[in-house]
This record gives sequence, structure tokens and C-alpha cells, in this order.
Amino acid sequence: MEQFVKLGSDMASLWSKYGGTYMGGIWRTLILASVGTAIGCLIGFLCGIVQTIPVSRNDSVVKKVLLKIVQVILRIYVEVFRGTPMILQAVFIFYGLPYFTNNSIQFEGKWLVSILVVSINTGAYMTESMRGGIISVDPGQTEGAMAIGMTHFQTMTSVVLPQAIRNIMPQIGNNFIINVKDTSVMFIIGFTDFFAVHKSVVGATFTYFPSAAIEMIGYLTMTLLASWLLRLLEKRMDGKSDYELVAVDQLTLPAGVYHVDAKKSEKDMNPDERAALQKDAQSRIEDRSGKEAC
Repeated sequence: MEQFVKLGSDMASLWSKYGGTYMGGIWRTLILASVGTAIGCLIGFLCGIVQTIPVSRNDSVVKKVLLKIVQVILRIYVEVFRGTPMILQAVFIFYGLPYFTNNSIQFEGKWLVSILVVSINTGAYMTESMRGGIISVDPGQTEGAMAIGMTHFQTMTSVVLPQAIRNIMPQIGNNFIINVKDTSVMFIIGFTDFFAVHKSVVGATFTYFPSAAIEMIGYLTMTLLASWLLRLLEKRMDGKSDYELVAVDQLTLPAGVYHVDAKKSEKDMNPDERAALQKDAQSRIEDRSGKEAC
């Protein structure tokens, strides 16, 4: 117990002296993870769409060859950046490009390189997620859209992509949470994120474990908060649980407006509510039958 009290005292002492430095590292970590995830999602969306472009017999040979070449390049991109650690990707981009170009390409700021690395790494993962999300949409919806004259672009933007994006929202959230933690590898190129702050504080105070405990609590707080916000976003995208269904089709028996509560089934209703529902349905059927008789 004394050790926990001492740990708490050391952490409080570190926070009172370096709290602003820790908070600066937290903000830089969140900004890098947010921007990198957003750009990576955009890259993944575009690459995933390209990988799912259909090819028919009537298409020209030029289109088939170009599409195949592009898809092969995208496949190489995905495999390379999914199969290598982010820390080595940062090293190869920050140090490798100047090496191979005789210093004609150099990066002055650490922000640009860090965002670039996180973005292309996230894009590689999101490409496969987006491709899977598009494939998961019922093919019948695509066929129905084509049947009413919609182009492939219209079908993707109006029918497939909205459902695919909702399907992969958990994966987008996972990638963001992973990026919050994995941005710690950017210290290798001198980017001062949350983990880099920990290293500098330890170098100045030689209190490794208390600073590591602060880091642990900070990362856990960021990831838990991100998970909570993403669940709220998913719930908002799902819409309300109760809704109004308008029946105007001539083939439906009782035409009219129905209020549906998805959380409450008929078996959960009390006898009065069940009787009222049955009476309302019966009256609608009788009204419809009377109109048809006239």
C-alpha cells in the first residue's frame, strides 16, 4: 500500500511540474491521429472503390488493361504498408527519400512526415476494409439500381457507399484508436507526441515508472473517450428506433400511416395496447374494403 501511495505522490509531483508538457503531447497525438485517420480513410475509400469497379465483356481492352494495372499497383501498396511496421515506414520516408535523391528531397518539419506516414499506413488498412464493406452490400441492390438506369457512379454514391460506410464504421473507429497508440513510434523522427514527452521527462527526472503510469492513464483515457464518441456516432447513423411507415402501395391491405416502435414488440404490449392495435388495424381494413366496393 505504501508503494501505491508513493507512486501517486511521484505522479502528482511530475504532473505539477510537467503537466503542461504532457498536455501538449496529448494534443499533438490527438491531432496527428485524427488528421492521419481522416486522410487515410479518404485514401482507403478511393482505393477500395477502384478495386471493386466491375469489368464486363463489352468494355474495351484498354479499360481492362489499365484497370488491371492500377489494381495490381494498389495491391502492392496495400501489402507493403500492411506488412511493415509504421516505425520503419517513418524511417524510410524521412531518411530514405533524402538518401536516394542525394538530399534533393528533404523534410523540414516533422508534422508533414508524421501525417504522411500515418495517412498512407491507415489508407492501406482502410482499402481492404472499404472493399469488404462494398462487397458486403447485397448485390440485389446494385442490380436494382442498374435496372432503373443508374450509372455505376450513381449506384456507388447513392446506394452502395452509404451502407458500406456504415458497415465499416467500427473498423474506422478501431483504426483511429490504433493510430492514437501507434503515433508513439514517430519519436524516431523527432516528433514530440505524448510518448516523446514521456521520454524527455524521464531523461530530466529519472522517474521512469511514475511517468510511464501517467502515460498509461493518458492513453487509456484517450482511447476510452474515442470509443464512447464513436459509439454515439454509430447510434446516430442508425437513426431513431421508432419511425413512421407510410403505406401507399395499392397492393397493401390497410393504407395509411403506422407508428412502429422497434424496441417494443406485440408480445411486450399490455392487453389494452394490443386490443387498440388490433382494433386500429381492423378499422383500416374495413375502410379499405369499403373504398374498393365503391
